[in-house]
Amino acid sequence: MMRRAMPWFVLSAVLVAALSMRGPIIAVTPVLPEITADLGLTGASAGMLTTAPVLMFAALTPLAALLIRRAGAETALLLSLCGVLAGTALRAIPGYAPMLAGMFVIGASITIGNVVIPVVIRRDVPPDRVATATAAYTATLNVGSLLTALGTVPLAELLGWSFALLAWGMITVLGVVLWSAHILRRRRALRDLPAGDASRRAGAVSIDPQTLTGPVPVIVERRMTGTMRRPIVWLLLASFSAQSAVYYAMSTWLPTILLDTTSVDAASAGALASIFQGAAIIGALMAPALMRVVGPVPSAVMMGGCFAVMVCGLLMNPSLAAVWASFGAVAHAAGFVLIFTALVRQARSDSEAATMSAVVQGGGYLFAATAAPALGALHESSGGWEIPLLVLLAVAVFYGVALTTAMVKAFGRS
Repeated sequence: MMRRAMPWFVLSAVLVAALSMRGPIIAVTPVLPEITADLGLTGASAGMLTTAPVLMFAALTPLAALLIRRAGAETALLLSLCGVLAGTALRAIPGYAPMLAGMFVIGASITIGNVVIPVVIRRDVPPDRVATATAAYTATLNVGSLLTALGTVPLAELLGWSFALLAWGMITVLGVVLWSAHILRRRRALRDLPAGDASRRAGAVSIDPQTLTGPVPVIVERRMTGTMRRPIVWLLLASFSAQSAVYYAMSTWLPTILLDTTSVDAASAGALASIFQGAAIIGALMAPALMRVVGPVPSAVMMGGCFAVMVCGLLMNPSLAAVWASFGAVAHAAGFVLIFTALVRQARSDSEAATMSAVVQGGGYLFAATAAPALGALHESSGGWEIPLLVLLAVAVFYGVALTTAMVKAFGRS
């Protein structure tokens, strides 16, 4: 059988778009101390700046799936990128209110991209190249986070933090240009199709969990009662909630923790914190191999341990933050793979897979949205980072227990 060539233009457009699917959220964290001081924010208010997008993930994923059904994949991704660009411009307006509003817009727009990009990959990339394209997409998400974590402080020193955040919109502009060019090329190709090929001419997208390369989008079945009675659903929800809470709390506050507990400057703190994003690339790629070599249950125990090592390390010796952040990044990314591998394995039908994903993602992101404001409030009330980190350690231990139990339920004691 002849292998189809990789559609490089489509893949390039998707990867450039992926740079804007995490980076705009993470860009705020290296300059959060400056934002807090300039705007006179409390810890909880500052934490809301990275919490707002997570709330959108929780609330709008079902609506994003419906939008993609109606508008088609091409239009949906273009709307996603335009929305990220609009939110980036909005948060550059002086004041806390427009900044927070901009983060809500960014989160709502990224929600659409989260759902539609795996659909585009599976539809347009040859089946034997899907794994490669998906790995490239996953890695690029973390590259976007890495770039903004590393580059925001140097840009802020030159331009001020407001213009530094605005400057990252140039990547999104490039994504809009490339994706618009792809849409024009696709429309020209569709005009040349035979008149009877209506489905391809319409560019319709059927969002089916079996056609996705990542977590299934959430199109909820009408009868959820049977699904909600399954223990595996609650175990996966607990695992994803704890994992996401630790990730978003650390993504928000790690640069500030390093500034307060070590002698590094803001640029160095941002660079060290960027490891928490960059090392996630390794975790995502190693998870499938780890499951094959040692099994899902030992993998879950290891990931819980990695999260605990990260928090304990920051408590006892924050000067080695690069080491501890690497452990946490691997735990987050690999745990993500474990959770959704178990979800797909345990779902008894496509409809149930979608419902399980709705519960796990929606509930998990909703819980995670409380993490950054809560950690900021704890820091403010206690006057240090010891109590917030101890609370985070408890969440990390809970994550390890919940994930291990979920893997036993899904895969047996292998």
